[in-house]
Amino acid sequence: MRTAIRWYVASVFVAAAVAGLVVYIIAPDPPEGSLTAVCLLSALALLAELLGFLLPRAARGSLSFTAYVAMGVLVPAWPAVVAVFFVKTAMGIVQRTAHHKAVFNVSSHVVALAAEILVYRVLGGVSLMVITPATLLRVTMLAGVPATAAFVTSYIANTALACGAIALEARASIVAIWRELKLATVGLDLLISPAIFVFAWVYAAFGAIAAATLWIPVLGLRQLHKTNLEMEQTNQELLELMVKSLEARDPYTSGHSRRVRQFSITIARAIGLPAAQVDQIGRAALLHDVGKIHEKYAPILSKTEKLSPDEWITMKEHPVDGANLVATMSRLRDVVPAIRGHHENWDGTGYPDGLAGEGIPLAARIIRFADTIDAMTTDRPYRRPLTELDVRGELVRCRGTQFDPSITDSLLSSALWPTLFTPEATDRTIIPISVVATSPRTVRTVASTKALREA
Repeated sequence: MRTAIRWYVASVFVAAAVAGLVVYIIAPDPPEGSLTAVCLLSALALLAELLGFLLPRAARGSLSFTAYVAMGVLVPAWPAVVAVFFVKTAMGIVQRTAHHKAVFNVSSHVVALAAEILVYRVLGGVSLMVITPATLLRVTMLAGVPATAAFVTSYIANTALACGAIALEARASIVAIWRELKLATVGLDLLISPAIFVFAWVYAAFGAIAAATLWIPVLGLRQLHKTNLEMEQTNQELLELMVKSLEARDPYTSGHSRRVRQFSITIARAIGLPAAQVDQIGRAALLHDVGKIHEKYAPILSKTEKLSPDEWITMKEHPVDGANLVATMSRLRDVVPAIRGHHENWDGTGYPDGLAGEGIPLAARIIRFADTIDAMTTDRPYRRPLTELDVRGELVRCRGTQFDPSITDSLLSSALWPTLFTPEATDRTIIPISVVATSPRTVRTVASTKALREA
Protein backbone atom coordinates (compact mmCIF):
# COMPACT_ATOMS: atom_id res chain seq x y z
CA MET A 1 0.00 0.00 0.00
CA ARG A 2 1.33 3.41 -0.97
CA THR A 3 2.34 5.90 1.73
CA ALA A 4 -0.19 8.47 0.48
CA ILE A 5 -3.03 5.99 0.97
CA ARG A 6 -1.82 5.11 4.47
CA TRP A 7 -1.82 8.79 5.41
CA TYR A 8 -5.23 9.30 3.85
CA VAL A 9 -6.77 6.40 5.78
CA ALA A 10 -5.09 7.56 8.99
CA SER A 11 -6.41 11.09 8.48
CA VAL A 12 -9.96 9.86 7.94
CA PHE A 13 -9.66 7.66 11.04
CA VAL A 14 -8.56 10.63 13.16
CA ALA A 15 -11.35 12.75 11.68
CA ALA A 16 -13.86 10.04 12.62
CA ALA A 17 -12.61 9.93 16.22
CA VAL A 18 -12.77 13.72 16.54
CA ALA A 19 -16.21 13.92 14.90
CA GLY A 20 -17.58 11.19 17.16
CA LEU A 21 -16.24 12.98 20.23
CA VAL A 22 -17.79 16.28 19.13
CA VAL A 23 -21.19 14.61 18.65
CA TYR A 24 -20.96 13.10 22.14
CA ILE A 25 -20.11 16.48 23.63
CA ILE A 26 -22.96 18.40 21.98
CA ALA A 27 -25.53 15.58 22.24
CA PRO A 28 -24.78 13.49 25.34
CA ASP A 29 -28.44 12.64 26.07
CA PRO A 30 -30.19 10.59 23.35
CA PRO A 31 -33.98 10.89 23.10
CA GLU A 32 -36.27 8.29 24.63
CA GLY A 33 -36.67 5.19 22.48
CA SER A 34 -33.30 5.66 20.80
CA LEU A 35 -32.10 2.12 21.51
CA THR A 36 -35.06 0.53 19.72
CA ALA A 37 -34.75 2.85 16.74
CA VAL A 38 -30.99 2.33 16.44
CA CYS A 39 -31.35 -1.47 16.67
CA LEU A 40 -34.05 -1.58 13.96
CA LEU A 41 -32.16 0.73 11.62
CA SER A 42 -28.95 -1.22 12.21
CA ALA A 43 -30.72 -4.44 11.26
CA LEU A 44 -32.09 -2.85 8.08
CA ALA A 45 -28.64 -1.46 7.27
CA LEU A 46 -27.08 -4.92 7.69
CA LEU A 47 -29.69 -6.38 5.35
CA ALA A 48 -28.98 -3.71 2.76
CA GLU A 49 -25.21 -4.24 3.10
CA LEU A 50 -25.61 -7.97 2.51
CA LEU A 51 -27.65 -7.20 -0.62
CA GLY A 52 -25.04 -4.73 -1.86
CA PHE A 53 -23.56 -4.76 -5.34
CA LEU A 54 -20.22 -4.17 -6.95
CA LEU A 55 -19.39 -0.91 -8.70
CA PRO A 56 -16.41 -0.22 -10.95
CA ARG A 57 -12.97 -0.27 -9.29
CA ALA A 58 -14.14 -2.84 -6.69
CA ALA A 59 -16.32 -0.26 -4.90
CA ARG A 60 -19.60 -1.40 -3.36
CA GLY A 61 -23.03 0.18 -3.38
CA SER A 62 -26.06 -0.56 -1.23
CA LEU A 63 -29.20 0.96 0.25
CA SER A 64 -27.64 1.01 3.72
CA PHE A 65 -27.01 4.76 3.50
CA THR A 66 -30.80 5.24 3.78
CA ALA A 67 -30.80 3.63 7.22
CA TYR A 68 -27.66 5.46 8.30
CA VAL A 69 -28.95 8.87 7.25
CA ALA A 70 -32.36 8.17 8.82
CA MET A 71 -30.57 7.59 12.14
CA GLY A 72 -29.27 11.14 11.97
CA VAL A 73 -32.74 12.68 12.20
CA LEU A 74 -34.32 10.06 14.44
CA VAL A 75 -31.43 9.83 16.89
CA PRO A 76 -29.19 12.87 16.32
CA ALA A 77 -26.84 11.81 19.11
CA TRP A 78 -23.88 9.54 19.87
CA PRO A 79 -25.80 6.16 19.79
CA ALA A 80 -26.32 6.59 16.02
CA VAL A 81 -22.58 7.05 15.50
CA VAL A 82 -21.81 4.00 17.65
CA ALA A 83 -24.35 1.93 15.71
CA VAL A 84 -22.79 2.81 12.35
CA PHE A 85 -19.37 1.97 13.77
CA PHE A 86 -20.47 -1.53 14.79
CA VAL A 87 -22.47 -2.24 11.61
CA LYS A 88 -19.59 -1.31 9.30
CA THR A 89 -17.11 -3.19 11.49
CA ALA A 90 -19.30 -6.30 11.35
CA MET A 91 -19.55 -6.04 7.56
CA GLY A 92 -15.78 -5.73 7.29
CA ILE A 93 -15.40 -8.97 9.22
CA VAL A 94 -18.12 -10.81 7.25
CA GLN A 95 -16.73 -9.70 3.89
CA ARG A 96 -13.11 -10.23 4.99
CA THR A 97 -12.20 -6.77 3.84
CA ALA A 98 -8.52 -5.84 3.86
CA HIS A 99 -7.54 -4.14 7.12
CA HIS A 100 -6.87 -0.66 5.72
CA LYS A 101 -10.06 -0.74 3.63
CA ALA A 102 -12.13 -1.87 6.61
CA VAL A 103 -10.72 0.96 8.74
CA PHE A 104 -11.48 3.44 5.97
CA ASN A 105 -15.05 2.18 5.43
CA VAL A 106 -15.86 2.45 9.12
CA SER A 107 -14.18 5.84 9.53
CA SER A 108 -15.70 7.44 6.42
CA HIS A 109 -19.23 6.43 7.42
CA VAL A 110 -18.70 7.72 10.96
CA VAL A 111 -17.47 11.05 9.57
CA ALA A 112 -20.45 11.31 7.20
CA LEU A 113 -23.02 10.56 9.91
CA ALA A 114 -21.35 12.81 12.47
CA ALA A 115 -21.28 15.65 9.95
CA GLU A 116 -24.97 15.08 9.24
CA ILE A 117 -25.87 15.18 12.93
CA LEU A 118 -23.83 18.33 13.55
CA VAL A 119 -25.41 20.18 10.60
CA TYR A 120 -28.87 19.00 11.63
CA ARG A 121 -28.47 20.25 15.19
CA VAL A 122 -26.77 23.52 14.28
CA LEU A 123 -29.68 24.36 11.96
CA GLY A 124 -32.17 23.71 14.75
CA GLY A 125 -33.27 20.20 13.85
CA VAL A 126 -34.85 18.10 16.60
CA SER A 127 -35.18 14.36 16.93
CA LEU A 128 -38.23 13.06 15.13
CA MET A 129 -38.64 10.69 18.07
CA VAL A 130 -40.43 13.52 19.94
CA ILE A 131 -43.33 13.45 17.46
CA THR A 132 -46.78 13.11 19.03
CA PRO A 133 -50.20 13.64 17.42
CA ALA A 134 -50.23 17.14 18.92
CA THR A 135 -46.75 18.08 17.69
CA LEU A 136 -46.77 16.19 14.38
CA LEU A 137 -47.11 19.21 12.08
CA ARG A 138 -44.81 21.52 14.05
CA VAL A 139 -41.95 19.02 14.38
CA THR A 140 -42.20 18.07 10.73
CA MET A 141 -41.99 21.72 9.66
CA LEU A 142 -39.05 22.35 11.98
CA ALA A 143 -37.13 19.31 10.75
CA GLY A 144 -37.63 19.78 7.00
CA VAL A 145 -34.92 22.30 6.10
CA PRO A 146 -32.30 21.03 8.60
CA ALA A 147 -32.93 17.46 7.42
CA THR A 148 -32.41 18.40 3.77
CA ALA A 149 -29.14 20.17 4.57
CA ALA A 150 -28.04 17.24 6.73
CA PHE A 151 -28.76 14.70 3.97
CA VAL A 152 -26.78 16.72 1.45
CA THR A 153 -23.88 17.05 3.88
CA SER A 154 -23.80 13.32 4.54
CA TYR A 155 -23.95 12.47 0.84
CA ILE A 156 -21.17 14.90 -0.09
CA ALA A 157 -18.92 13.80 2.77
CA ASN A 158 -19.32 10.09 2.05
CA THR A 159 -18.91 10.51 -1.70
CA ALA A 160 -15.89 12.81 -1.43
CA LEU A 161 -14.07 10.54 1.01
CA ALA A 162 -14.74 7.38 -1.02
CA CYS A 163 -13.81 8.94 -4.35
CA GLY A 164 -10.71 10.47 -2.79
CA ALA A 165 -9.49 7.07 -1.58
CA ILE A 166 -10.10 5.39 -4.93
CA ALA A 167 -8.51 8.29 -6.81
CA LEU A 168 -5.36 7.96 -4.70
CA GLU A 169 -5.21 4.22 -5.25
CA ALA A 170 -5.86 4.51 -9.00
CA ARG A 171 -3.76 7.68 -9.38
CA ALA A 172 -6.67 9.38 -11.11
CA SER A 173 -8.59 12.60 -10.53
CA ILE A 174 -11.44 12.66 -8.01
CA VAL A 175 -13.76 14.10 -10.67
CA ALA A 176 -13.02 11.22 -13.05
CA ILE A 177 -13.66 8.68 -10.30
CA TRP A 178 -16.91 10.42 -9.34
CA ARG A 179 -18.10 10.28 -12.93
CA GLU A 180 -17.31 6.57 -13.10
CA LEU A 181 -18.84 5.58 -9.77
CA LYS A 182 -21.56 8.08 -8.96
CA LEU A 183 -22.76 9.77 -12.12
CA ALA A 184 -24.94 6.79 -13.08
CA THR A 185 -26.64 6.69 -9.65
CA VAL A 186 -26.87 10.38 -8.75
CA GLY A 187 -30.42 10.59 -10.15
CA LEU A 188 -31.61 7.69 -8.04
CA ASP A 189 -29.82 9.06 -4.98
CA LEU A 190 -31.65 12.37 -5.39
CA LEU A 191 -34.91 10.50 -5.87
CA ILE A 192 -34.42 8.45 -2.72
CA SER A 193 -33.34 11.40 -0.54
CA PRO A 194 -36.91 12.57 0.22
CA ALA A 195 -37.81 8.95 0.91
CA ILE A 196 -35.24 8.90 3.71
CA PHE A 197 -37.05 11.68 5.54
CA VAL A 198 -40.41 10.01 4.90
CA PHE A 199 -39.02 6.72 6.22
CA ALA A 200 -37.75 8.37 9.41
CA TRP A 201 -41.01 10.30 9.80
CA VAL A 202 -43.13 7.15 9.40
CA TYR A 203 -41.04 5.39 12.04
CA ALA A 204 -41.50 8.27 14.49
CA ALA A 205 -45.21 8.75 13.78
CA PHE A 206 -46.45 5.20 13.26
CA GLY A 207 -43.83 2.85 14.70
CA ALA A 208 -41.26 0.28 13.68
CA ILE A 209 -43.59 -2.09 11.82
CA ALA A 210 -44.86 0.65 9.51
CA ALA A 211 -41.30 1.80 8.82
CA ALA A 212 -40.10 -1.73 8.09
CA THR A 213 -43.00 -2.20 5.68
CA LEU A 214 -42.05 1.01 3.87
CA TRP A 215 -38.51 -0.32 3.53
CA ILE A 216 -39.60 -3.15 1.24
CA PRO A 217 -40.49 -1.10 -1.91
CA VAL A 218 -37.47 1.15 -1.38
CA LEU A 219 -35.23 -1.91 -1.21
CA GLY A 220 -36.90 -3.30 -4.31
CA LEU A 221 -36.22 -0.08 -6.22
CA ARG A 222 -32.56 -0.21 -5.29
CA GLN A 223 -32.30 -3.88 -6.27
CA LEU A 224 -33.79 -3.06 -9.67
CA HIS A 225 -31.20 -0.35 -10.11
CA LYS A 226 -28.54 -2.83 -9.00
CA THR A 227 -29.57 -5.17 -11.80
CA ASN A 228 -29.35 -2.40 -14.37
CA LEU A 229 -25.89 -1.37 -13.16
CA GLU A 230 -24.66 -4.96 -13.21
CA MET A 231 -25.94 -5.42 -16.76
CA GLU A 232 -24.20 -2.22 -17.86
CA GLN A 233 -20.97 -3.33 -16.20
CA THR A 234 -21.24 -6.77 -17.80
CA ASN A 235 -21.68 -5.17 -21.22
CA GLN A 236 -18.58 -3.04 -20.66
CA GLU A 237 -16.57 -6.07 -19.51
CA LEU A 238 -17.68 -8.01 -22.60
CA LEU A 239 -16.40 -5.18 -24.79
CA GLU A 240 -13.09 -5.28 -22.92
CA LEU A 241 -12.94 -9.04 -23.38
CA MET A 242 -13.56 -8.73 -27.12
CA VAL A 243 -10.78 -6.16 -27.46
CA LYS A 244 -8.37 -8.26 -25.38
CA SER A 245 -9.16 -11.27 -27.57
CA LEU A 246 -8.29 -9.22 -30.63
CA GLU A 247 -5.04 -7.99 -29.13
CA ALA A 248 -4.10 -11.53 -28.11
CA ARG A 249 -3.97 -12.38 -31.81
CA ASP A 250 -1.62 -9.49 -32.47
CA PRO A 251 0.60 -8.98 -29.40
CA TYR A 252 2.39 -6.15 -31.21
CA THR A 253 -0.65 -3.96 -30.61
CA SER A 254 -1.33 -5.20 -27.07
CA GLY A 255 -3.01 -2.47 -25.03
CA HIS A 256 -3.33 -0.19 -28.06
CA SER A 257 -7.13 0.00 -28.10
CA ARG A 258 -7.36 0.77 -24.39
CA ARG A 259 -4.74 3.48 -24.66
CA VAL A 260 -6.51 4.99 -27.66
CA ARG A 261 -9.71 5.03 -25.61
CA GLN A 262 -8.02 6.91 -22.77
CA PHE A 263 -6.38 9.38 -25.17
CA SER A 264 -9.69 9.93 -26.98
CA ILE A 265 -11.47 10.64 -23.69
CA THR A 266 -8.80 13.15 -22.70
CA ILE A 267 -8.94 14.88 -26.10
CA ALA A 268 -12.74 15.02 -26.02
CA ARG A 269 -12.61 16.66 -22.61
CA ALA A 270 -9.89 19.03 -23.75
CA ILE A 271 -12.13 20.43 -26.49
CA GLY A 272 -15.03 20.82 -24.07
CA LEU A 273 -17.44 18.07 -25.08
CA PRO A 274 -20.18 17.07 -22.59
CA ALA A 275 -19.76 13.96 -20.44
CA ALA A 276 -22.27 11.83 -22.38
CA GLN A 277 -20.50 12.52 -25.67
CA VAL A 278 -17.12 11.83 -24.06
CA ASP A 279 -18.35 8.41 -22.91
CA GLN A 280 -19.66 7.63 -26.40
CA ILE A 281 -16.31 8.55 -27.95
CA GLY A 282 -14.56 6.35 -25.40
CA ARG A 283 -16.64 3.35 -26.44
CA ALA A 284 -15.96 4.01 -30.12
CA ALA A 285 -12.23 4.34 -29.46
CA LEU A 286 -12.12 1.06 -27.55
CA LEU A 287 -13.70 -0.71 -30.52
CA HIS A 288 -12.00 1.20 -33.33
CA ASP A 289 -9.88 -1.78 -34.45
CA VAL A 290 -12.38 -4.53 -33.66
CA GLY A 291 -12.76 -5.30 -37.39
CA LYS A 292 -9.37 -7.01 -37.24
CA ILE A 293 -10.98 -9.87 -35.35
CA HIS A 294 -12.13 -11.28 -38.72
CA GLU A 295 -10.28 -14.44 -39.71
CA LYS A 296 -8.95 -12.92 -42.93
CA TYR A 297 -6.67 -10.66 -40.89
CA ALA A 298 -5.14 -13.48 -38.80
CA PRO A 299 -2.38 -14.46 -41.27
CA ILE A 300 -1.59 -10.79 -41.95
CA LEU A 301 -1.35 -9.87 -38.27
CA SER A 302 0.94 -12.83 -37.60
CA LYS A 303 3.10 -12.27 -40.67
CA THR A 304 6.76 -11.43 -40.05
CA GLU A 305 7.51 -10.17 -43.56
CA LYS A 306 6.56 -6.90 -45.20
CA LEU A 307 2.94 -6.78 -46.35
CA SER A 308 2.24 -7.21 -50.03
CA PRO A 309 0.08 -4.65 -51.88
CA ASP A 310 -2.88 -7.05 -51.78
CA GLU A 311 -2.44 -7.63 -48.06
CA TRP A 312 -2.27 -3.89 -47.46
CA ILE A 313 -5.52 -3.46 -49.39
CA THR A 314 -7.07 -6.12 -47.16
CA MET A 315 -5.84 -4.39 -43.99
CA LYS A 316 -7.47 -1.15 -45.12
CA GLU A 317 -10.84 -2.94 -45.00
CA HIS A 318 -10.80 -3.26 -41.19
CA PRO A 319 -12.70 0.02 -40.51
CA VAL A 320 -15.61 -1.20 -42.65
CA ASP A 321 -15.52 -4.68 -41.15
CA GLY A 322 -15.44 -3.21 -37.65
CA ALA A 323 -18.36 -0.90 -38.38
CA ASN A 324 -20.42 -3.74 -39.83
CA LEU A 325 -19.66 -5.94 -36.84
CA VAL A 326 -20.56 -3.32 -34.24
CA ALA A 327 -23.71 -2.38 -36.18
CA THR A 328 -25.16 -5.78 -35.25
CA MET A 329 -25.32 -4.62 -31.61
CA SER A 330 -28.31 -2.33 -31.17
CA ARG A 331 -26.90 -0.46 -28.15
CA LEU A 332 -23.67 0.38 -29.98
CA ARG A 333 -25.01 1.60 -33.29
CA ASP A 334 -24.31 5.21 -32.32
CA VAL A 335 -20.54 4.52 -32.48
CA VAL A 336 -20.58 2.88 -35.93
CA PRO A 337 -19.75 6.07 -37.94
CA ALA A 338 -16.73 6.76 -35.69
CA ILE A 339 -15.38 3.24 -36.14
CA ARG A 340 -15.83 3.38 -39.91
CA GLY A 341 -14.21 6.81 -40.22
CA HIS A 342 -11.24 6.60 -37.84
CA HIS A 343 -8.74 6.45 -40.75
CA GLU A 344 -10.22 9.39 -42.67
CA ASN A 345 -8.01 12.47 -43.07
CA TRP A 346 -9.09 16.09 -42.87
CA ASP A 347 -7.92 16.72 -46.47
CA GLY A 348 -9.85 13.73 -47.88
CA THR A 349 -6.85 11.42 -48.45
CA GLY A 350 -7.91 8.82 -45.90
CA TYR A 351 -9.99 5.66 -46.20
CA PRO A 352 -12.41 3.90 -46.61
CA ASP A 353 -14.71 6.64 -47.93
CA GLY A 354 -12.36 9.54 -48.63
CA LEU A 355 -14.35 11.86 -46.38
CA ALA A 356 -12.99 15.35 -45.73
CA GLY A 357 -13.40 18.18 -43.23
CA GLU A 358 -16.62 18.39 -41.29
CA GLY A 359 -17.91 15.44 -43.28
CA ILE A 360 -15.84 13.18 -41.03
CA PRO A 361 -17.71 12.32 -37.78
CA LEU A 362 -16.32 14.29 -34.85
CA ALA A 363 -15.63 11.11 -32.87
CA ALA A 364 -13.63 9.70 -35.80
CA ARG A 365 -11.55 12.87 -36.00
CA ILE A 366 -10.75 12.61 -32.29
CA ILE A 367 -9.83 8.93 -32.54
CA ARG A 368 -7.53 9.82 -35.45
CA PHE A 369 -5.56 12.04 -33.07
CA ALA A 370 -5.50 9.42 -30.32
CA ASP A 371 -4.48 6.60 -32.68
CA THR A 372 -1.59 8.65 -34.07
CA ILE A 373 -0.39 9.89 -30.68
CA ASP A 374 -0.29 6.33 -29.38
CA ALA A 375 1.79 5.22 -32.37
CA MET A 376 4.23 8.08 -31.85
CA THR A 377 4.61 7.63 -28.09
CA THR A 378 4.88 3.85 -27.97
CA ASP A 379 8.32 2.39 -27.30
CA ARG A 380 9.85 0.50 -30.23
CA PRO A 381 12.96 -1.70 -30.35
CA TYR A 382 14.45 0.59 -33.00
CA ARG A 383 13.54 3.95 -31.39
CA ARG A 384 12.46 5.51 -28.15
CA PRO A 385 8.99 7.08 -27.81
CA LEU A 386 8.73 10.57 -29.23
CA THR A 387 8.79 13.38 -26.71
CA GLU A 388 5.94 15.77 -26.03
CA LEU A 389 7.73 18.41 -28.10
CA ASP A 390 8.17 16.02 -31.04
CA VAL A 391 4.50 15.00 -30.96
CA ARG A 392 3.40 18.62 -30.79
CA GLY A 393 5.53 19.36 -33.84
CA GLU A 394 3.98 16.51 -35.82
CA LEU A 395 0.43 17.60 -34.97
CA VAL A 396 1.20 21.18 -35.98
CA ARG A 397 2.84 20.02 -39.22
CA CYS A 398 -0.18 17.90 -40.17
CA ARG A 399 -2.75 20.45 -39.06
CA GLY A 400 -5.23 20.80 -41.90
CA THR A 401 -4.05 17.69 -43.78
CA GLN A 402 -4.38 14.71 -41.49
CA PHE A 403 -5.91 16.49 -38.50
CA ASP A 404 -8.84 18.81 -37.83
CA PRO A 405 -7.28 22.30 -37.38
CA SER A 406 -9.76 23.35 -34.69
CA ILE A 407 -9.18 20.24 -32.59
CA THR A 408 -5.42 20.63 -33.04
CA ASP A 409 -5.49 24.20 -31.72
CA SER A 410 -7.82 23.38 -28.80
CA LEU A 411 -5.86 20.30 -27.79
CA LEU A 412 -2.41 21.91 -27.88
CA SER A 413 -3.61 24.91 -25.84
CA SER A 414 -5.51 22.81 -23.30
CA ALA A 415 -4.33 22.18 -19.75
CA LEU A 416 -5.07 18.49 -20.41
CA TRP A 417 -2.44 18.23 -23.17
CA PRO A 418 0.47 17.41 -20.79
CA THR A 419 -1.57 14.62 -19.16
CA LEU A 420 -1.23 12.59 -22.37
CA PHE A 421 2.44 12.18 -21.49
CA THR A 422 2.29 11.29 -17.79
CA PRO A 423 3.95 8.01 -16.72
CA GLU A 424 0.53 6.38 -16.29
CA ALA A 425 -0.66 7.46 -19.74
CA THR A 426 2.54 6.38 -21.47
CA ASP A 427 2.98 3.02 -19.73
CA ARG A 428 3.14 0.82 -22.81
CA THR A 429 4.45 -2.69 -22.54
CA ILE A 430 5.31 -4.08 -25.95
CA ILE A 431 6.14 -7.73 -26.62
CA PRO A 432 9.77 -8.78 -26.09
CA ILE A 433 12.37 -7.28 -28.39
CA SER A 434 13.45 -10.76 -29.46
CA VAL A 435 10.05 -11.17 -31.11
CA VAL A 436 9.63 -7.69 -32.52
CA ALA A 437 13.15 -7.29 -33.82
CA THR A 438 12.77 -10.25 -36.13
CA SER A 439 9.68 -8.74 -37.75
CA PRO A 440 10.35 -6.54 -40.80
CA ARG A 441 6.67 -5.62 -40.54
CA THR A 442 7.38 -3.39 -37.54
CA VAL A 443 9.76 -1.22 -39.51
CA ARG A 444 6.74 0.23 -41.32
CA THR A 445 5.63 2.02 -38.17
CA VAL A 446 8.13 4.85 -37.86
CA ALA A 447 7.79 8.32 -36.51
CA SER A 448 7.11 10.03 -39.79
CA THR A 449 3.61 11.20 -40.42
CA LYS A 450 3.49 9.35 -43.72
CA ALA A 451 4.03 6.05 -41.96
CA LEU A 452 1.54 6.97 -39.24
CA ARG A 453 -1.12 7.53 -41.86
CA GLU A 454 -0.58 3.95 -42.93
CA ALA A 455 -0.55 2.48 -39.40
